[in-house]
Amino acid sequence: MAKKTISYKEYEFDISYEILNPKSSVDFVVLHGWGSNKGLMKQAFGNYLNDFRHIYIDLPGFGNSTAPISLNSYDYANILNIFFETLHVKKDIIAGHSFGGKVATLLEPKLLVLLSSAGIYLPKPFSIKAKIFFYKILKTFGLSKFREFFVAEDAKKLSPQMYETFKTVVNEDFSEVFKKFPSKALICWGENDDATPLKAGLMISEYIKDSEFIKYNGDHYFFLNHSKDIANEIKNI
Repeated sequence: MAKKTISYKEYEFDISYEILNPKSSVDFVVLHGWGSNKGLMKQAFGNYLNDFRHIYIDLPGFGNSTAPISLNSYDYANILNIFFETLHVKKDIIAGHSFGGKVATLLEPKLLVLLSSAGIYLPKPFSIKAKIFFYKILKTFGLSKFREFFVAEDAKKLSPQMYETFKTVVNEDFSEVFKKFPSKALICWGENDDATPLKAGLMISEYIKDSEFIKYNGDHYFFLNHSKDIANEIKNI
């Protein structure tokens, strides 16, 4: 594991990363989802695609990487572009799970691999809307200390800047970003995913013109059980 400090918007970000097969000429960048880290992605793909140079990254604010300010998905992509330039990383293949899929799409690699990617904004269910409504009432009366009972599990125990980041990224609609993606995409999805529903994956597949969609048995983390097959699909493209 290594760290690289980069500057962005006059702030310093420490980016934690790990490289496998450093002498390989084709770069395979892997980005984790919200609340995760590079270790999970290495667990999935570290034993496959040995002809590629693997770059596993803790996104700012996760794992061992820092985020001194709140960000949006475009900021994450900008930070990674600076990181890539510093370490001479090529955008040959970039895989992204969930939130990492949005960032990967913005980076516009030659081959994009989406693993149950976020980015399709779906209407919030009534239960979530009700929680937001009642929390705003409590906040009006100075009772924001009850916040933890109303926020999503993914947002609990976040630092103030990461909580602001969370509120921003969950409301981003990437439909137009997917439609404008210029290269080839491999889209893989868990058929029982209740975090990013299967219909979202099918919509992304329709939006990205040069894409292949593969459905797997499993939930939001389906790729942990199907990484070998996904790796073979990547190799054969």
